[in-house]
Amino acid sequence: MKKVLVVGGGGRCHAIVKALRRSPQVEKVFCAPGNAGIAEDADCVAIGVEDVDNIVKFVGENGIDLTVVGPEAALAAGVVDALEAAGHKAFGPTKAAARIESSKEFAKQIMAKYNVPTAAYEAFDDFNAAWEYVKNRPLPAVIKYDGLAAGKGVVVALSYEEAEAALRDMLLDSTFGKGRVVVEDFLDGPEFSFMCVVSGHKVYPLAMAQDHKRAYDGDKGPNTGGMGAYSPVPFVTDEIRAIALEQIIQRTADGMVAEGVPFKGVLYGGLILTADGPKVIEFNARFGDPETEVVLPRLESDIYDLFEAAVDGRDCETRWSDDAYLGVVLASEGYPGSYSKGAEIKGLENVNAEVYHMGTKRDGDRLLTAGGRVLMVVGKGKTITEANEAAKAEIAKIDCPTLFHRTDIGKASL
Repeated sequence: MKKVLVVGGGGRCHAIVKALRRSPQVEKVFCAPGNAGIAEDADCVAIGVEDVDNIVKFVGENGIDLTVVGPEAALAAGVVDALEAAGHKAFGPTKAAARIESSKEFAKQIMAKYNVPTAAYEAFDDFNAAWEYVKNRPLPAVIKYDGLAAGKGVVVALSYEEAEAALRDMLLDSTFGKGRVVVEDFLDGPEFSFMCVVSGHKVYPLAMAQDHKRAYDGDKGPNTGGMGAYSPVPFVTDEIRAIALEQIIQRTADGMVAEGVPFKGVLYGGLILTADGPKVIEFNARFGDPETEVVLPRLESDIYDLFEAAVDGRDCETRWSDDAYLGVVLASEGYPGSYSKGAEIKGLENVNAEVYHMGTKRDGDRLLTAGGRVLMVVGKGKTITEANEAAKAEIAKIDCPTLFHRTDIGKASL
């Protein structure tokens, strides 16, 4: 029987922990650092996701068979590199391969070189040069910070004033740190998330999902880390999926091998279905959040076997439920801006659905809010409409005056 360490602490890692607990091969799941909800499903250890030395030490001292690295910060810190150097198995890309997420420009260069469909772009580190370029091009302009920004470093500017403010924010005020920006052409169409487990040239596709980034109903308000998701995605036909798999994911995986930075882990394609077919908006180097919380519940085969197959480079078949899953994020008022913490959450014991903890903590017997995104409630049904109704019914049982949520997740597919 296997022992697994999951590095991370949000809703994504809670979903990974729950999936691992369903594996007949897994005896024990640890999580570093975890959260109040994860603590009910795994043994949480007080080690930060970027504390590389102590993660490696814990793995060695506790006979961990496999470490699953969840968040981008841990990947960028080189957790996988250090574990592999010490002779331990780790699921996740190396620091060099994780640049597919941590550098928008690197990702664009890979896509251009290996003919992966995406928007045309230019990169800048000088504000004046970037502003001169943007004000002489048509709107909307897509402006991306070339680095990690917790899902918030992208602005779709509908006016030149908005574009200038975004460039000032990223290049002059260094809101996300010193860096560059990538300015892209705007692509029009519905977005969807295609996560695949990748091992060098091998690609193991996961179920499709659609995320909802804007804070409020009707896709209004600022971008967030994600306010809800659902799976499957009806408008993604088998033909579109096959094109995305071959022209986007497979070409990128092959390109990474050719560049000497083979990818191992979850390659997340944030895609858009344009009139010319699917194209890449962005790549992430790990499971998406909140998509993971609606994709992994559909996995009927053994997730440990899938992770280990990717690490070992062997073949692996996956099986998926036909059921629909729809998840709604409950966030603290003010998110993604400033928000308060410490409000008590009541009524969770009455909820008859999967609840993933994103930002919670325990204070004795009380459960408190401890983040911007706090909980995700996932409804299940034969259809997306049924899953949506199930999620809404369970959310109504939760009592916390400082939480808000969107009511239109999956509306386009209902």
